Amino acid sequence: MSHRRENGAAKDATAQNFQLVLYKGFKLIKGIHDPDDVNQIYDLEIRDSDVFVVTYPKSGTIWMQQILLLIEAKGDVKAISKQGSYSNAALVPWIELNGNREAFITAPSPRLRVTHLQYQFLPAALSQKKGKVIYVARNPKDVLVSYFHFHKLANMLETPKDFDDFFEKFLTGDVSACCWFEHIKTWYSHKDDMNMLFITYEEMIQDLPSVVERISVFLGKELTDEQLVNVVQHSIFSNMRKIPQASYEGAQGNLLNSHQGRFMRKGIIGDWKNHFTVAQNERFDEVFHREMKDFPLSFIWDQGQ
Repeated sequence: MSHRRENGAAKDATAQNFQLVLYKGFKLIKGIHDPDDVNQIYDLEIRDSDVFVVTYPKSGTIWMQQILLLIEAKGDVKAISKQGSYSNAALVPWIELNGNREAFITAPSPRLRVTHLQYQFLPAALSQKKGKVIYVARNPKDVLVSYFHFHKLANMLETPKDFDDFFEKFLTGDVSACCWFEHIKTWYSHKDDMNMLFITYEEMIQDLPSVVERISVFLGKELTDEQLVNVVQHSIFSNMRKIPQASYEGAQGNLLNSHQGRFMRKGIIGDWKNHFTVAQNERFDEVFHREMKDFPLSFIWDQGQ
C-alpha cells in the first residue's frame, strides 16, 4: 500500500468517528461540537469589547483571525508569535467547539471569536447592540468548491464521493453548517439589530487596505498609516501561507491530512469555473436567484469583475 493510500485510509478511519448531528435544524459535527454546550451560547453575557467574526465555512475565517490579531498588535506580527500558540485558532477560537464556551466566560478582554453558527445560536445580547459582529460573505460558487476540497483534507468531515455528489449536498444543505442561503439570509436580516460590519471575501481580495481600514475603524482601533500597512502586508494570502501559525501548518495530524492538500489552497475569485459544468452553473444560478430575490446582495463571481 502506498504512503498516500495509507493516509487516505487513516482519514476514512478517523472520519468514521465523526458524523453530522442535526440540532435545532443545524448540522453540528459529533465529537467536535456538543449540542448542549452550543445551546448555552445563546445566554452568554457579552462585553462591549467582544468581537465575533461570523462566516459560513470557507469564507475567510482564517483570514479574519490573522487580521484581527494584527490589528490588536498594531501590525506587529512578532507580537502574535510571541504568544506561543501553534495556530491563530488558539488566540481567536471558534466559540462553538467543545470547551470554548466555558473558556470564553473567564477570558480577558478583548475576547475575539469566530463562528460558523447560524444567527439563532449566537448570544441574544448581540441583538441588544452589545459587542461587535463582523460578517464575512463569499460568493457561494467559490465557497462550494473550496468546501469540496476541504472535505478531502479534513479528517472530521466525510470524504466526498465526487464533485457532482458534493454539489448536490451543498445545494440541499446536507453539509456541516447546513444551507449557505439560510446562513447568510438569517444574519443579513438582523444586521441592523446589532453592531455589524458586513464585508465580502471578494472585497478583501480586490482592496485589502480599504477593508482593513474599515475593520479597524469599526473596532475603534486607531492605527498609524505604517501600522495599517503592516497589518495588510502580513495578511496577504501569499505571506500568510509562509506563517505556520496563520496557515494552520501546525494543525496537521488528527484534524487535517496534509497529504490531501494545503489548508490554504488558492484564495482566488472564480475558481468555480474550473469545476462547474454548464448545467451545474445554470442550476446554481436558478437556485441563487430564487433564494436571494428578496435580499439586495450582489457578489463578484469572476476575477475580472
